[in-house]
Amino acid sequence: MRDLAFDIQSLHAAYLSGITPRAVLEEALRRLEDADDPGIFLHLADPQNLETQCAALGPFDPVAKPLWGLPVAVKDNIDVAGMPTTAACPAFAYMATEDAFVVARLREAGAVILGKTNLDQFATGLVGVRTPYPVPRNALDPEIVPGGSSSGSAVAVARGIVTFALGTDTAGSGRVPAALNSIVGLKPTLGAWSAGGMLPACRTLDTISVFALTVADAYSIHRVAAAFDVSDSYSRPFPAPPLAAMPPSFTVGIPDANSIRFFDDTIQAHSFDEALADISALGGKIVEIDFTPFHEVAALLYDNVWVAERYAAIETLLKDAPDAILPVTRSVIGKAEAFSAADVFRGTYRLQDLKRIAGPIIEQLDLICVPTIPTFQTVADLEADPIGPNSRLGTYTNFVNLLDLCGLAVPVRARSDGRPGSVTLLATAGRDGMLASLGAALQERTGPALGATPWSLPPAAPRSAQPMPDEIALAAVGAHMSGLPLNGELTRRGARFLKTAKTAPGYRLYSLPGGPPARPGLVREGGKDAVELEIWALPQTQFGAFIKGIPAPLGIGTLTLEDGTAVKGFLCEAIAAQGAEDITRFGGWRGYLEFQQEQHTLSKEKNHA
Repeated sequence: MRDLAFDIQSLHAAYLSGITPRAVLEEALRRLEDADDPGIFLHLADPQNLETQCAALGPFDPVAKPLWGLPVAVKDNIDVAGMPTTAACPAFAYMATEDAFVVARLREAGAVILGKTNLDQFATGLVGVRTPYPVPRNALDPEIVPGGSSSGSAVAVARGIVTFALGTDTAGSGRVPAALNSIVGLKPTLGAWSAGGMLPACRTLDTISVFALTVADAYSIHRVAAAFDVSDSYSRPFPAPPLAAMPPSFTVGIPDANSIRFFDDTIQAHSFDEALADISALGGKIVEIDFTPFHEVAALLYDNVWVAERYAAIETLLKDAPDAILPVTRSVIGKAEAFSAADVFRGTYRLQDLKRIAGPIIEQLDLICVPTIPTFQTVADLEADPIGPNSRLGTYTNFVNLLDLCGLAVPVRARSDGRPGSVTLLATAGRDGMLASLGAALQERTGPALGATPWSLPPAAPRSAQPMPDEIALAAVGAHMSGLPLNGELTRRGARFLKTAKTAPGYRLYSLPGGPPARPGLVREGGKDAVELEIWALPQTQFGAFIKGIPAPLGIGTLTLEDGTAVKGFLCEAIAAQGAEDITRFGGWRGYLEFQQEQHTLSKEKNHA
């Protein structure tokens, strides 16, 4: 039992072999005792509570209850019925009478709540040391800060005490602790997880988040937790499709040389370059972008009026018992008193201006990759300066929620000095599944440490290549394929890659006149030739808008694939092929483009000679 890995795959295999949830919880508590860290948990479920939770599980059924028997920790600004919620402020504490919406969903799926975890007071901080209770120790190196504000949750996962833990994320609290403890931090799209039953920090920007040892586990939790909550006015419905393969090509934006920040940490810079090489090997095309507007958005979160949202969350306590709040927390939130209502509107206008600048940059990319943290900060750094190091840790996290992006912190190869490597993948709202698909592939490729545990990454789960019930499988044969000029017409409508495939024999591919962009035409003419293509899943609600923009002589018809299945896809009127170049011999559009590039290169070399 001592060697049992607590990832979902390993635990469910153990349950199938006869191990009981009670034995697993006993092991979780033993691991907590061995950690000898009183700062991780602020409250533990009592033995009777754990017994009641185990009894409610029923027979082992990971289909009906995908989280059956998994121990979970909950950040102590999220309500768990029958447990106190303190937000790391004893004077604020109350006994929760109901589970938060997300906690209730996790319980229904079979998760067992072990207890409530420590945090930076009122979730204000990225360091994890702003607490009146003992400070949790970083699971890998006690000299490094544990990261916050979700410090206890991250350390509990990194030490293998629980399978996963809930955090919250406004400025990076679900990502920074992940980087500092070599674990995964998934920050969902705002509104995808209900905030019901969570004490807000910035109500318009908050989301509950999750820590896990693997991307696959974190995304499994996301698929359970993501649900529309009519009682939460900020809740939004988003699909949560299964993990899928990544497309052969995708564009990844990174900060350019003039706007990337490492604060002179050359080892961190090298670690980021290594991670980019791994992403490139997975099909990523790296595109440097000016990150200045993103840095300007990040500065708004604490240096502008959004700090007033934090003030609004605890205004009564600030006025009635200010000494109950830690001085550093009070100084950060107290800055709100200097702002006026007019300042709020000026700040909102400035954010909108920056969104207008950043928007076109984001739209040209499939995703953005940044270092999760620019450099490491030690406990001694925070003792010397409680503000500066905290701000530096938020360099690549503070702007994310303000720009309505989803984010995934992924551990990668350890740095040359042994400290953990981590990058964060970012994408537009609703593309959490795409990030998780790449994140899982990246974690599998780099094989980083799973927190402070000795465990190995479990075997990769099979990727789904099937559309969901509310999606239409669509075959792309030309410029709409991944990495090509018109792919954005699919991805902007929420399409996701399923697989590469070939047509059944009997199709021919032609290079059509006109452009840009250059386009092919697929015609069914009989014969033995097959053509390579990509299958994408397009939401049914977007299908009409998509085909409306397809010009003649192209259209959407039904294609037969080499395995005999039929999908909707691009077909061309036969008359358009008359006089067009037959490029079937290249196998597909990519093969033809590669041939053209080779010819162009040879021509340049010849002219140069």
